Amino acid sequence: MPLLFRTLFKTRGEAIAFAAFALLILVILPIALPTFRLNLVGKYLTFGFVAVGLVLLWGRCGVLSLGQGVFFGLGGYCMAMFLKLEASDPVTTSIQSTPGIPDFMDWNQLTELPWFWEPFKSLPFTICAVFVLPSVIAFLIGWALFRRRVGGVYFAIITQAMALILSLGIDGNQGYTGGRNGITDLRTLWGWDIRSENAQQILYFVSCTLLFIVALAASISSIRVWVEC
Repeated sequence: MPLLFRTLFKTRGEAIAFAAFALLILVILPIALPTFRLNLVGKYLTFGFVAVGLVLLWGRCGVLSLGQGVFFGLGGYCMAMFLKLEASDPVTTSIQSTPGIPDFMDWNQLTELPWFWEPFKSLPFTICAVFVLPSVIAFLIGWALFRRRVGGVYFAIITQAMALILSLGIDGNQGYTGGRNGITDLRTLWGWDIRSENAQQILYFVSCTLLFIVALAASISSIRVWVEC
């Protein structure tokens, strides 16, 4: 246990702070808050994944990215595409001009599902895409920039431009992406009603658990970087 402690935390204070945070979000908040408020906290906690990435990239490596949310957003969109397709079965969308496609596509006069949406009918493919797609894009961008030794303020400006390009691309292709409103009216996950209070509570604890795993993994990585430096 002492070896594990030294691996995860540099000081006893960090361990105490981590334990206090875990107690707050895993015990106190679920007891004190109604499901609606707890669901909001869960949404806020998901942004912790972006924060962990910034801590590693900017805090440890000294590289400022102003477009870190791009990769988080791409992963989220992948899962939202699956959920939207599951909520857009022909029976549910029978009142549309073209049943079986997401409502925002029907509103924008699309008559068939775009080809790049088709693979997201599969949950295993979607789960893989959530991790693989942002990673591949991040690798390509990082390889292109670091190969040319782009750094400092120039790197920050390029990543900010990348985020703006993605935002404009989503807004300008409303029929394919949902536009500024995004992908809404999500209902089930493999037939499981995610709108119920029980589902929201389960998803809250899933988010907390994944955030803890990512934070601990990042702690190990950052300690290794600190030791090497």
